[in-house]
Parts: sequence; structure tokens; C-alpha cells
Amino acid sequence: MGTRAPVVDHGPRTGAEVALTFDADMTDAMLASLRAGRVKSYANLRILDLLEREQVPATFFLTGKWVQRYPDVTRRIAGNPRFELANHTYGHAAFTADCYDLPRLPVDELAGDVAKTFEVIKPYGGRQTRYFRFPGLCHDAAALDALAPLGVTVVDGDVVSGDPFATAWKPLVRAVLDHVRPGSIVIMHVTEANAAMTDEALPHILAGLRERGLVPAPLSEVLTAP
Repeated sequence: MGTRAPVVDHGPRTGAEVALTFDADMTDAMLASLRAGRVKSYANLRILDLLEREQVPATFFLTGKWVQRYPDVTRRIAGNPRFELANHTYGHAAFTADCYDLPRLPVDELAGDVAKTFEVIKPYGGRQTRYFRFPGLCHDAAALDALAPLGVTVVDGDVVSGDPFATAWKPLVRAVLDHVRPGSIVIMHVTEANAAMTDEALPHILAGLRERGLVPAPLSEVLTAP
């Protein structure tokens, strides 16, 4: 085991596979919005419906608080053999300074936060991984050093859809299809109220991938492609 968690942006640029990844954020502020009725849902079931209907593999980066808020949806994800489960922290706090105004966790709490999230996800079974994504993709040497003992692979991504707080779906489609290549890791969100256009963009993204001869695959297969 090294002294720093490895970081990947994409898989080998060979073949035709790409990874569709969906972050499931959940903060205390988001939970408060749900409780107060200010938002309806942070779980976009239309995305799951489409992926299931089209039999499309995907990898979901889950926060622990999202899993605890949506246990039935988590069971649905874990029960699909085409879906993988990965770690996106417990409460979507920042692991560095100056990360999109997210509250910051102290360095000595980082490993515990990630370990706790794995324990929250573990009982759901399914295709669980040791992949981890930082909130906002914000990480530095201290954060990577802190996570090294956990044996995680940090997954950023080379195709950012820009779906958080988007107000139209067409820019998301362009953002993905203009940059996607073999081995790409596409970052999207399943947090409906904070990413309301993703389910509208997704059919067009899937069609565009087909036109380009690209095939969605689980992240683990994309990263280990020959």
C-alpha cells in the first residue's frame, strides 16, 4: 500500500467502452429542504427507469446520508447486476479548503468519514467497489494521503456534464458528446432537485454514444480494459 490514494480520470483509450457515473449527493442542508417540503426529491427515479429499460450499465457514487434517506432506491440500485456502487463521502462535506462553499472536514476526520460510508453501503450488497469520488472533485495531497490506508481508488472523470442546477438539457448533451472518448468517465448526478435536467438529457446522450460507436460499461470494466 502506497502513502497516497491513486487518482484516475479515465480508463485506457482503447476499445469502445465508457463509464456513466452518477453522484448521489446529500448534505444536511439538502435534508432540511426535504423535511421542510421545499424540494420533492433528491432521487431521480426516471434516470433509473431509463437505465433499466435500456439495460445500460452505470456506477453510482453514493453519500451515506443519501443511502440512509433513500434505502429503497439504494436497494434498487444494488439489485441491478449492471450497476456498481461507489463512495461519495458521508455528508458531501469538502475535503479541502475553498470547495464550492461546502463545509470542510478536518484532515483527521477524512478517513473515518469515507470508512463510515462504506459501512453504510455494505449491507445493501450488489456490485460494491472501493472507488471514491471527492465532493466537487476537490482534493489535495493531504486528502489523498489520509485516504491511502483505506485502499480506495479516487475517481475524478474527464467528461463533466455540468448538470447541477442546469436549466436546460441540450447543453448537457453537448458537454458530454463533445468530449467523450473511449475510456471516458462521464460525471452526472441522480439528485433530482439539484440536477433536474439530467433525465431529459440522458436519452440523447445514450443515442449520441451509440452514433459514435461507444458502449456504456461498469466503471470497473472501463478502468481495467486491455
